[in-house]
Amino acid sequence: MDISTGFLLTRQARDTHTGPVIELWLTTEEGPAQLLIDDQQPVFFVPQTSLHTVTTLAESLNVAIAPKEIALKSFADEALTAVYCRSISDSRKLAESLKNTDILVLESDIKLADRFLMERFIQGSLTFTGQRRIINPGQPNQFTQVSNAKVKAGKHTPKLNVLSIDIECSEKGQLYSIGFDAENDSRVIMVGQPQAADTTIQWVNDEKSLLIALNQWFKNFNPDVIIGWSVIDFDFKLLQKRAELHRIALNLGRNEQRIYFRTLQSSGQSFINIPGRVVLDGIDTLKTATYHFRSWSLEAVSQELLGEGKAIHNAHDRMDEINAMYHGDKPALAKYNLQDCVLVNRIFKATHLLDFAIERTRLTGVELDRVGGSVAAFTNLYLPRLHRAQYAAPNLHPENWIASPGGYVMDSIPGLYDSVLVLDFKSLYPSIIRSFLIDPMGLIEGLKLEIGRHNSQAIAGFRGGQFHRTQHFLPNLIEELWKARDVAKANQEKAFSQAIKIIMNSFYGVLGSSGCRFFDTRLASSITMRGHEIMKTTKVLIEQQGYQVIYGDTDSIFVSLNGSYNNDKADGIGNQLVTYINEWWTQHLLDEYQLTSILELEYETHYGKFLMPTIRGSETGSKKRYAGLQRTSEGEKLIFKGLESARTDWTPLAQEFQQTLYQMIFTGQDPDDYIRATVESTANGDNDHKLVYQKRLRRRLHEYVKNIPPQVRAARMADQMNQQLGRPLQYQNKGRIEYLITVNGPEPKDYRLSAIDYQHYIDKQLRPVADAILPFIDKNFDDLSAPQMGLF
Repeated sequence: MDISTGFLLTRQARDTHTGPVIELWLTTEEGPAQLLIDDQQPVFFVPQTSLHTVTTLAESLNVAIAPKEIALKSFADEALTAVYCRSISDSRKLAESLKNTDILVLESDIKLADRFLMERFIQGSLTFTGQRRIINPGQPNQFTQVSNAKVKAGKHTPKLNVLSIDIECSEKGQLYSIGFDAENDSRVIMVGQPQAADTTIQWVNDEKSLLIALNQWFKNFNPDVIIGWSVIDFDFKLLQKRAELHRIALNLGRNEQRIYFRTLQSSGQSFINIPGRVVLDGIDTLKTATYHFRSWSLEAVSQELLGEGKAIHNAHDRMDEINAMYHGDKPALAKYNLQDCVLVNRIFKATHLLDFAIERTRLTGVELDRVGGSVAAFTNLYLPRLHRAQYAAPNLHPENWIASPGGYVMDSIPGLYDSVLVLDFKSLYPSIIRSFLIDPMGLIEGLKLEIGRHNSQAIAGFRGGQFHRTQHFLPNLIEELWKARDVAKANQEKAFSQAIKIIMNSFYGVLGSSGCRFFDTRLASSITMRGHEIMKTTKVLIEQQGYQVIYGDTDSIFVSLNGSYNNDKADGIGNQLVTYINEWWTQHLLDEYQLTSILELEYETHYGKFLMPTIRGSETGSKKRYAGLQRTSEGEKLIFKGLESARTDWTPLAQEFQQTLYQMIFTGQDPDDYIRATVESTANGDNDHKLVYQKRLRRRLHEYVKNIPPQVRAARMADQMNQQLGRPLQYQNKGRIEYLITVNGPEPKDYRLSAIDYQHYIDKQLRPVADAILPFIDKNFDDLSAPQMGLF
């Protein structure tokens, strides 16, 4: 049989009249391939002592089972039996019934397709063989169907056919047009009579014809990946709704399979499954890749990343103009529609988002379109290794769980400093896991051993945890990822390096989350509390060298050199400190624990000037808030952490004021005239365009009952005005609101009726910025902002 390679796009398992079938859709060099695997049965594990009860209950439910003795045991050291069922539905029904009778059932939540792939260590790429036939030969939607498929892990770098899609519609959801931007086609399908246009337009008579044309487009151009902006929660949600209205099936999947769309009642979040195709939302994928933006609108993100955006900014102006274009200038609407598609494509290319998603799948086996997915990634990597060590994984146990402490944050010493060094432990939590051999199975095995004897096999952790020296997987997994990241960084493979970094750093969060089946407070605490110990000890070591530690946060230590140094001198001290401390930790771990230290302190940067402010209205030093002036060969750079310039909920006025004021003070300039001029221009109305607050509504509008913050008051006023004007309500289901503070309280930017309260902005935006730094140069905001007295 021929052996081929491919990359996994979608996975699915379903019951058929002959038994469960796993369907894998791949992209290959020969085109799409559908793999059908029909020799797999769902399985879960129960204690051997419960087998009689399981058999009796299965008979009462008319569920045929095939129990099998296995070598696996639970974390509580119970011998287990595997229970195989003939269908996925039977397995689910029996497992639920057993749980309801308080029988321990392990791993019943692992989906059949996921188990099949993870047990074979398949992470995106695979090789396959089987009985092949070509479906739809010679047609655009041709694919290879492989039955009785056999697969194993392989290496394949996919070249994916990407489609960027966007819809335009009325405020009531009536579809006007659908834009497509793909490598093999770029067009807009639009309802209307043919007109001359610069954009390629496919004209259709009505909305029903538009949806039929959508189905046909997917059949003809056959994309692997679909991208867009809020593409699931808006575009596909509306397309599904309009298709149901016209009783049309959206057969957008490969082999013209229907899409599966569902929305969670609890959160309102929507999910879509299109067999053979992956849907990546631009916002969700950027967040997964740890990008942050002040606003997540396509306009804001494209302006920041690409330096360009839409021609229409205001939501209501946009709706009004879209309606006007649809009724009066459809070619202009087509151009606007297609521009959104092009912008999303350009954002994905500029940020290498698709490369990032591919590398994450190749590292962990999670689906390309999985949002977040840290727990799933850990499970994929850890579970098959655990099985080979003859353990089954525990179940979730969210009740009665004990949180572990967070990262260590030192009390800060407030002040305005010359020459402050920042020293960082490289990947501190992954380093602790590797150095102290922290591992879920290692904890279970370590607890079986005595500790305290010479050459003990167990390594002491925290909160009663102790870890086996040789029986573990996680330290080795991290070591492999670490090496791969070093190679990726050397090869300047940024997407690969970023994917590895996120995965490595997520392992602590996973072990500290009650949403992970391997959660144990002894695991997470043995990481964070060891981090506390390392930071405290390192502080002592630095201060023994004659320097002052003024702050520390999780893995970073801020060191005042007690004087002003040029960059070369400061760099020399920084390098000497990290060499000394790394050598100390290496020797300490060897002497105290007989362990090899992976801890590595790095010299990060030198601030020529550095501000550690106090907590507002207090003399106590703040935490997670500071500012500094870096002086490098490329020039000076202001860095803000946790202060107004770094926060999205402060006005542009406060941010600009802080940037300029701190720059002046850090460089020795007198700020008096600048402060007076800013206060005066604000009071005179010259800065009105900088006074807009922008805040996100974290809950639905009606859920705010007791405490009504300003953004909620503004949002309610905005939707009252929307209702009066016959416009769609914008803020009922979360969202982001722009508003100003007026003499009558908060009012939405788009519907402001009252005069601006300038004194509010002076007191609540300018004053806090100034008060954080002026006392350190013996100045006072009130003295500088008071109106100047005339001579007469």
